[in-house]
Amino acid sequence: MAGTIRKVSAASARAHTRKKTHAFSSFLPRGMIKKLSVVLFIGLVAWSYQAIQPTPPKICGSPDGPPVTSSRIKLKDGRHLAYTENGVPKEKAKYKIVFIHGFDCCKFDVIPISPALLEELGIYLLSFDRAGYGESDPHPKMTEKSTALDIEELADKLELGSKFYIIGFSMGGEIGWTCLKFIPHRLAGAAIVAPVANYWWRGFPSNLSKKAYNQQFLQDKWAIGIAHYAPWLTYWWNTQKLFPGSSVVSQRVDGFSAEDLKLFPKFAPRAYQAQIRQQGEFESIHRDMMVNFGHWDFSPLELDNPFPNNEGSVHLWHGAEDLIVPVILSRYISQKLPWVHYHELPDAGHLFPLADGMSDAIVKALVLGDN
Repeated sequence: MAGTIRKVSAASARAHTRKKTHAFSSFLPRGMIKKLSVVLFIGLVAWSYQAIQPTPPKICGSPDGPPVTSSRIKLKDGRHLAYTENGVPKEKAKYKIVFIHGFDCCKFDVIPISPALLEELGIYLLSFDRAGYGESDPHPKMTEKSTALDIEELADKLELGSKFYIIGFSMGGEIGWTCLKFIPHRLAGAAIVAPVANYWWRGFPSNLSKKAYNQQFLQDKWAIGIAHYAPWLTYWWNTQKLFPGSSVVSQRVDGFSAEDLKLFPKFAPRAYQAQIRQQGEFESIHRDMMVNFGHWDFSPLELDNPFPNNEGSVHLWHGAEDLIVPVILSRYISQKLPWVHYHELPDAGHLFPLADGMSDAIVKALVLGDN
């Protein structure tokens, strides 16, 4: 015999469900649920905080740090700066040049001036590890002004005299602008080569900055944007595995031009590669990104001519086929600063200083004039 079919109203069903839910939640008192929620939230915040904290640097010469193998000076603030010297002895030199290396590089990545030219013109060439790179101590309070002041103090410690030349390549070229701002009285001339530009410098038209910014890989737009807008996330962004970080940090080579790839054999075999980041990535490459793509108190487009009486000159070099650093920003700077001698190389990429004879041409233009 078929059983009796009972009809259950919707209201009765909802009431029945509420009773079950209430019975389940009654295992945990409401106060405990709130406490657990707070504990879980605090745990999530603590985990997030730990995730974005960089590992402490391993300072050269410290008990757990790499050994000191290079010549170094001690700066007024207690930091050490490592350097290497090339060319003729500074006591006999006619021209003294300080080279500023680029991103993820060190003092050994110096512009390859031919020994013959160094001897012929009497050039003393000084190259140093920027703060946090190689064997130079990190500078946790670094600003856009810091490296220029380090250069001035290095020159004084090594007794280079009242004036010297600078050559800066890539991110070192960007720092060249800061030397023109903060130590112009110490400069005999400057060569700014394939310089990185900060997309947020005052004076760039917004459409031009946006165009240059969009020429990058998507992963670089994110990495540089974070370095500018949320610098405290820079370490995490470039070490986490969920999304790709900076292509330059990961040393992705498919962003280089065809001409650059031809020059790669001259750049790639670096026996000292491990020394570059040996004190930690945060105090070298990550801090480099945070400072040089951060908020600056000045813009190179606002600079005055440091050599109003033609007692020196500023040269800006850029390859038209540079796929690492967009040339359009250097072009604009040269138009706004008519006292800058602008050299644009039609078929060159980012690594053009490595091309045969190119470094010699840069140096001759700097110390002898455009001819």
